[in-house]
Formats: sequence, C-alpha cells, structure tokens
Amino acid sequence: MKRLIIFLLAVLLLVASGCAKKTTRYQAEFLSLFDTVTTVVGYSESKEEFTALAGRIKDKLTEYHRLFDIYHSYEGVNNIKTINDNAGKAPVKVGRELISMLLFAKKQYYATDGKTNIALGPVLAIWHEYREKGISDPLGAEIPPRELLEQAAGHTDIGGIIIDTKASTVYLSDPGMRLDVGAVAKGYAAERTARYFEDEGVSSLLLSVGGNVRAIGGKPGKNGMEPWNIGIKNPDKESKDTELCSVLISGYSVVSSGSYERYYTVDGTRYNHIIDPSTLMPASHFKDVTIICRDSGIADALSTAVFIMPLEMGKKFIEGIDGVEALWVTGTGELVYSKGFKSFLKVDNEK
Repeated sequence: MKRLIIFLLAVLLLVASGCAKKTTRYQAEFLSLFDTVTTVVGYSESKEEFTALAGRIKDKLTEYHRLFDIYHSYEGVNNIKTINDNAGKAPVKVGRELISMLLFAKKQYYATDGKTNIALGPVLAIWHEYREKGISDPLGAEIPPRELLEQAAGHTDIGGIIIDTKASTVYLSDPGMRLDVGAVAKGYAAERTARYFEDEGVSSLLLSVGGNVRAIGGKPGKNGMEPWNIGIKNPDKESKDTELCSVLISGYSVVSSGSYERYYTVDGTRYNHIIDPSTLMPASHFKDVTIICRDSGIADALSTAVFIMPLEMGKKFIEGIDGVEALWVTGTGELVYSKGFKSFLKVDNEK
C-alpha cells in the first residue's frame, strides 16, 4: 500500500518570512476519499482561513474520487465504473478531466513498458476476490487458479481503450475488459489538486492522499521558507524503528509502493496486491519502493512499475529518467538508493 508517515514539527507558532504576522500550523484529515486517509497540512493566520482552504481541497479531491471510482456510481457522473459497465456495448461520454487521466495512464503504460497497466482490471479483480476471502478465512486461503488468471489476462490489452478526444468519449472494445486505475489515481488526483491551488496563489501546503505526498513549496520557518520533513515508513513492522529515514522536499512528491499493508498468506507465503503483468503473480523483489520527483502522478505510476522490476533493471530505468530518484528496500531489509536520492535525506536520519 502506498503509504508514508508525515513528520510534522511540534512548533506551532512561526513568523512567516518577510511578514510580521504570525502563522500557525494546522492539519485536517478526511477519511472518505480513495478508501484511505487524506491529510492537509498548512500554515495560516487563522483557523477559519485554513479550514476554508482545506474544505475546498476536499471538494476538489472528491471530484477525482468520484471520477476514478470503479465500485460506485454517482448521480450525474460518468466515471470509471460507467466505462467498465459499458465495455463492449457503447462509448461513454465523460468529462475532460477523466479523458486527461486516461491519456496520462496510457502514456505511463508505454513509459514503463507495460508494468503500469490500467487495463489489468480483470486480473486484479480476481486477486482482490481471493485476497479478501483469504483475509476473512485464513485457514481456507488460496491463490487463484492459473487458468483463471490467464483467461482474465486475455482481456487486458490497453489498445482496447478507445479514447475519442473530440467527442470526449471512452470505449472499451473488449466486453471482458475492466479498468483499474489504482496505480495512478491517488497520485494523479494529488498532482492535479496541487496544481489547481498553486494556480490560485497557494505557495505553501502539504497534501497526502493515502501517503501519496505532494508539497506545494516549502513551509515557513524561523529563517524563512524551509523544506517539509517527510518520514518514510519502515515496511518491517517488527522493527523498533518505525521509520527508515526522513527526506526534505519543497515542491516535490514522495510516493511509496509496498508489500507490507495489503496482503494475505497462503501456506506460509505472503501474497501482496502489486501484480506483475508478465507473470500475473504478486511481485516479490522488494518490501518497498519509494519514488521522489516533481509530479505525484508520475511518482505513483513509477513506484508500481519499479516495484515490479528486478533491482538492476529498476536502477537502470530510474537512472534514465531526469528528475526522478528511488529508494529500494530489498527482501532482506537492505536499503538501495538511486544516485541522487541521498541529496534529499535529512542527514541525522540517514541509514
């Protein structure tokens, strides 16, 4: 599960740089979006001012939540569920925002050589069903039959997603295809929301959508604007150290994909929720992969893709992309950094 712990400084009153007015740190949390916890942290001159901004952020994220939902319908909204329900039947008229997200997701599919595939829905649905049954009935837990997975994989060709930008429609040409945008949705929503409020003049804010962290600028400190301090969770729940390290970011995103939250156990083996499209099985190279880059949507997509890749392949892949850094936690707990990752580390937390 893509999840980070946000370290928030205990200092409540700070003097904004270049301004005599005092600002206070405020935090808001929402539990109703993307089946996870959304956190907004900011500094404001009054609680009322921050509450109003946090409410508007929630409203914007709610729009994306409804658009990207694969399980629920909403009155007056054609969303991913609507598209899936009409697979092989008819094109669905959708808004420009949903068109943009799907075009972004298809671009990430090709950028990651198919590792991040929103058309993998039929395979993911099978694993989801078996995982839920295994969690509720551990003694009866099973992995899906291979033939069932292979049959579902026959309906995952991303070429079957027909997007007509002029008509603003989306059509799944294969009746058996189902979209699942879980590998990009939260990061994309966080990025688009951050950009919206940046355009409105917000210059300092920290947004975390289920651990998909996006910083707008830095935060006010005693010596002017300072980076946000973001803690990366230790995937080893039995360790006395709950965090691996802290990174300092201003205007960047931090996103993790891990095998330690959403999983179930069959005959002593853990099976996580991140499925390798080439094997149709959960990827097992790492405990966690963290990506740092400017765009939260890209970070979300890459964290999934790199989690699936073997280490050397992933390192070569990341080194070929400007402005992207990664941290791998191997199965033995070893930390492996891309060349520029350590430049983000808070020195006293480096391990």
